[in-house]
Amino acid sequence: MQLDLPKIRDQKRRSLMRGARDTIPMLIGAAPFGMIFGALISTSPMLPWHGQLMSMSVFAGSSQFIATGLVASHTGMLVIWLTTLIVNLRHMLYAATLLPHVAHLSARWRWCLGFLLTDETFAVVAGYHQQALSSEERRYSHWYFLGSGLAMYANWQVWTLIGLLFGTLFPALQTLGLDYAMVATFIAIIVPQLNRFPQFSAALAAGSCAYLLQGLPYKLGLLSAVMTGVIVGMALTRFAIRSKESV
Repeated sequence: MQLDLPKIRDQKRRSLMRGARDTIPMLIGAAPFGMIFGALISTSPMLPWHGQLMSMSVFAGSSQFIATGLVASHTGMLVIWLTTLIVNLRHMLYAATLLPHVAHLSARWRWCLGFLLTDETFAVVAGYHQQALSSEERRYSHWYFLGSGLAMYANWQVWTLIGLLFGTLFPALQTLGLDYAMVATFIAIIVPQLNRFPQFSAALAAGSCAYLLQGLPYKLGLLSAVMTGVIVGMALTRFAIRSKESV
C-alpha cells in the first residue's frame, strides 16, 4: 500500500496546531506565574541567566519557585533536590494516566513528551482523550500532545524572560495578586478530573492532609499533602487496572 505522505503530514500538522490551540486558556493562566518567577529571580541572589536556564531545563513552575526560595535561604543541594522531587511526584500519576495512549511510541517520543508534561498539558491531553475520537485522531494524538506541550514550553520561556527584563522595574510585582490567575487555572484543571474515583480520592486525601498539617514549618504540610495525594491516586489507579484485567 502506497502511503499518502502529503496527507499524513497535513494530519500531523493539524493535530499539532489543535493541541496548541486548545492550550490557549492555560497559556493565559500561566503567563502571570512565569512573569512573577522571572521577577523573583531578578530580586534573588541568582543571576538572570540562571532563571532562564532553570525555565528551559526544569520547566516546572512550582518546583522552580520552591528551589529559588531554598537557594536564597542557602539551603543544601540535597534538600533542594529532594523537595522538588516530592513536589513533582504528581507527574507520575499524570504519566500513569496517559501511558496507554503513548505506550506504542518510541523511547525518543516518550522522553520528549515526558519532559513537556505539565499540569496544564495533562489537563488538555487527558480531556482530549476523553472525547469520542476518530481513528485518525487517535493515530496522531501524540502530535496533539506535542503541540500542547510546545505551546506551554514557549509560553513559559517568554514570560520568564519578560519577568527577568522588567522585574527590577517593578519590584513589587509578586505582591499585586497576579498569582491568583494560576490558582484559578489549577481549579479549572482539577475540577474536570474529579469524575473518576482515583482522582477524586487523591484530591480529597491531599486536601485533607494539607488542611490538617498546615501548621508544620518549611511547608512540610504541603509536601506531605502532595505525597499523600500521589500515593493514594497511584494505588487506586493500579487497583482499578488490576480489577479490569482480572475480569
